[in-house]
Amino acid sequence: MKESASARPVLIAGGGLCGISTALHLRSPYLLVERERQLGGLATTEERDGFHFDRTGHWLHLRDPRIRELVTGALELAPVQRRARVHAGGALIPYPFQANVHGLPRAMAYDCLLGYVRALLARGASEPRNFEQYILHHFGEGIARHFMIPYNAKLWGVHPREITSAWCQRFVPIPSLEQMLAGAIGSADAELGYNVEFLYPRRGGIGALSAALAARLDPARFRLGVEVEAVDAERGAARVGGEWLDYRALVSTLPLPELVKRLVEPPAAVVAAAAALRWTSVRYLNVATRSLAPGGYHWVYVPDERLPFYRVGVYSAAMPSMAPPGCSSLYVELASRDRVEPIAEVVRALCEVGALASAEDLVFAEPREIEYAYVIFDERYEAALATIQPYLEQRRIYSRGRYGAWIYNAMEDSLLSGRATAELCDAGNEGSR
Repeated sequence: MKESASARPVLIAGGGLCGISTALHLRSPYLLVERERQLGGLATTEERDGFHFDRTGHWLHLRDPRIRELVTGALELAPVQRRARVHAGGALIPYPFQANVHGLPRAMAYDCLLGYVRALLARGASEPRNFEQYILHHFGEGIARHFMIPYNAKLWGVHPREITSAWCQRFVPIPSLEQMLAGAIGSADAELGYNVEFLYPRRGGIGALSAALAARLDPARFRLGVEVEAVDAERGAARVGGEWLDYRALVSTLPLPELVKRLVEPPAAVVAAAAALRWTSVRYLNVATRSLAPGGYHWVYVPDERLPFYRVGVYSAAMPSMAPPGCSSLYVELASRDRVEPIAEVVRALCEVGALASAEDLVFAEPREIEYAYVIFDERYEAALATIQPYLEQRRIYSRGRYGAWIYNAMEDSLLSGRATAELCDAGNEGSR
């Protein structure tokens, strides 16, 4: 007797936050598979000699009441008031740069303020198409030259003119004229941006979040050390650990290009669309120091093209339990994607930006890499997704999460995505009964 569609499990490929959230919210039978030996994906934490390291900065923002209840019911979080800085022109100023030019060298501050006013007076009704135009439109030539263009080129690995403006509405703070003027004379009294306060586990790094949520799952419903190797979308089956498994729906949190690679005989248009997707990898260092980082910030943005990194974060400044007493644990996001920087060069730059007291203060620096780090939102992005996602969804394949949906988002967004996808799968199950 053939198994009914409603009796087949929902197969969840990938055990990051979106995959865990999907499993937690599903009422239907499911099987979650994760190729690593622990759940959490990028939201995991390493430990060495008492130093803890996330996979670069993972600061938690919870706005949805149900997600907040889920997370705070699973572990203890501490609220942290953001201390973010920008190192530019030899000065360390508050973030965001565009609202805090006081403290920069006078000529640079004047250039930024003059460019902003000129852009404000010249601003028309036309909307900028790419990120470079967006920067010039909202901030002017001075801020573009001294911070926005060089910093984002280092971050994304491509010039901002190659990126559309659509992605940045939520994540790039735009000051008012009053805020800009107050910041220019050192009278700014309000933090700007979506992350002025964040939450963080009191112990164990961001990996404690993943572990606490994963502890609520039925161990019989997830498998570690295996992955989805192939997907027959027409048949509704996936090869997992060498065996084919029929599923009722597939929730994939794999990077979208990786999912398409696993499809059995996909249409040529889908393959071509996946080939058009672009992304940037990130190389970074886990850095341990013998003393407290002297800068006092949680993280610092570094637009200076001379320096080999674009951002440095100090986990232990946000949560002291991330390092042994009197020490610091840092992440250093490197600008180069194709060369290995001499550690002496990195150390000198860390001392320059106030992340390291001296070269002798270094305990160790270990290299790491994230292959899929930032989706590049170029001119082909929208058309590619418009080809791939409908094909998948029509076959009950839901590509979700930051890299499954191929978007830029926060951790809460991945948890929300998992909840919404679980509801979608459960609704489909009820309709088939």
